[in-house]
Amino acid sequence: LNTGAVNESETMPLTGQSIVFTGTLSQLARLQAEALVRAMGGQISSAVSKKTGYVVVGENPGSKYVKAQSLG
Repeated sequence: LNTGAVNESETMPLTGQSIVFTGTLSQLARLQAEALVRAMGGQISSAVSKKTGYVVVGENPGSKYVKAQSLG
């Protein structure tokens, strides 16, 4: 039976995830990308840590990319 209810994991797939952007994004302005992440329940972080869920890597990434690689 489909009640038409939407599962929160479908509308907020990034809930509880910390997202870090590094480098220049080619398709969106940084603020637009951050707004999309927030709309899907994610949190924006300015630093990479063990708690980071995802690192979005654009062109010419900086030290955040290197740190993310070292943390696996």
